[in-house]
Amino acid sequence: MTIRDILVHVDKSRAMPGRVRAAAEFARRHDAHLTGLYVIEVPVLPSYAEAQIPVDIIEAQRAALISTAAAAESEFGDIVEKSGISSEWRCVEDRLIDALSLNARYADLLMVGQADPEDPECVSRGLADHLALSSGRPVLVIPTGGVSGVIGENVVVAWNAKREAVRAISDAMPLLETANQVSVVTINAKDEDPENAGIPAADIGLHLARHGIETQTRSLYGAPAAIGELLLYAARDESADLLVMGAYGHARFREILLGGVTAHVLAHTTIPTLLAH
Repeated sequence: MTIRDILVHVDKSRAMPGRVRAAAEFARRHDAHLTGLYVIEVPVLPSYAEAQIPVDIIEAQRAALISTAAAAESEFGDIVEKSGISSEWRCVEDRLIDALSLNARYADLLMVGQADPEDPECVSRGLADHLALSSGRPVLVIPTGGVSGVIGENVVVAWNAKREAVRAISDAMPLLETANQVSVVTINAKDEDPENAGIPAADIGLHLARHGIETQTRSLYGAPAAIGELLLYAARDESADLLVMGAYGHARFREILLGGVTAHVLAHTTIPTLLAH
């Protein structure tokens, strides 16, 4: 599979321009079409409450939302024009999750931002992992600080032989096939699942080798609560520019635990992170 259609979430956060620049450069490298999606979330009020609000106030609020969307469209257009890529703009009124999930189903990859607790305009909190579970598409999270270089030249893959990890590798295959270095990291959490202790990376390394992807493998050990930090440590140690991992979200204890790993990584990563479920 090749990446030919990319959807990027555009909002009014301070990190948005860096995210769009990263998406435009990524699209340029992969000869892909880039769609910017801005979602206007109009507050839904009970009819009895809405009836008490003067019409001019409602119209002024709507005009302000449309004006903000127009400013974001202009900024998106300026960035992609400089990249010389094929692009388009979409602006819809809907719930953010619903709009992104729906539009992502017609793209190969969805790019969103990392949550920024210091930015009141940031709407990315809980967004990436939710979309990985609901959209059916891989989600590439761009860190708040933006991206200074190429995405996908030096990749770290988190491997635990579970379905989500398999899906993540499959979705990341176009990037793994063109990477200069791919490192497969297994983390054997103490007391977390004795049946999976000592998961070998040899078999997944062999599978990737048959796709022409040379890998180096390593295994890290730690308590369950430290899994997320261990993954980030491995990525930093390898000077990775991309982390690939499965996203977990079901209610069983194991996946609640691993869902915490996803949340920790997304909160603290400083490099692009590809999630799949």
